[in-house]
Amino acid sequence: MKKKVALITGGTRGIGLAAAERFGKEGFIVAINGIQEENGASAEKKLRDLGYEAYYFKADVTKEEEVNAMIEAVTEKFGRLDVVVNNAGGLLGRKSVEGMETAHWNAVMDLNLTSAFYVSRGAIPYLKINGGSIVNITSIAAHMGGGPGAAAYAVTKAGLLTFTRGLAKELIPYGIRVNAVSPGTIDTDFHSETSRDLLDSWVKGIPAGRLGKPEDIAKAIYFVASEEASYLVGEVIQVNGGQDFR
Repeated sequence: MKKKVALITGGTRGIGLAAAERFGKEGFIVAINGIQEENGASAEKKLRDLGYEAYYFKADVTKEEEVNAMIEAVTEKFGRLDVVVNNAGGLLGRKSVEGMETAHWNAVMDLNLTSAFYVSRGAIPYLKINGGSIVNITSIAAHMGGGPGAAAYAVTKAGLLTFTRGLAKELIPYGIRVNAVSPGTIDTDFHSETSRDLLDSWVKGIPAGRLGKPEDIAKAIYFVASEEASYLVGEVIQVNGGQDFR
């Protein structure tokens, strides 16, 4: 029996790389996607050094043609696709709505929301063959509007949450489960432009008393994709240490 295959967008660092490690540990072939070849090569080496079967696929997930080519390459190489994790995303800088250029708004939409549409649409025909799972990575920002200058990002994550539920209803008749994981404030370079004072103030509002770790999210991603969650459909799992998202 062929090993199952997981495709993780934005899989060369942070939450995506932690998820790749978890799927590799569970015996999956891991296809990690990213746009920077140096990061891709480094992540692939790290995973292989851990003993996992991992391969880097370069593609800009905001470009439809590149996404389609990536999925074709993954399925031709491995002969199957079982799990898709739509993890690629980012703030692209903090900007007020008043001072935001239209190009910035569109870029944030493309990176965080449209990319998940491209990847999911391309993967569906292959997921239908054996059944499978799509896991979308949304955010606490979808519920509370985001931090300063992150309104556009919050809108995309709210859209991704609704996309998850709509797609889940569409695909469950084919044995494909779609769910989402919603991280709180996670200690990755996502927050590299966030001041330490602001991060410290957020920690004060987290009952768990700390920022989340990428591994905290990776565990949830693997769970919702696994057979342990076989009756979980269209759900959004909050992983935020009790952080208030009002």
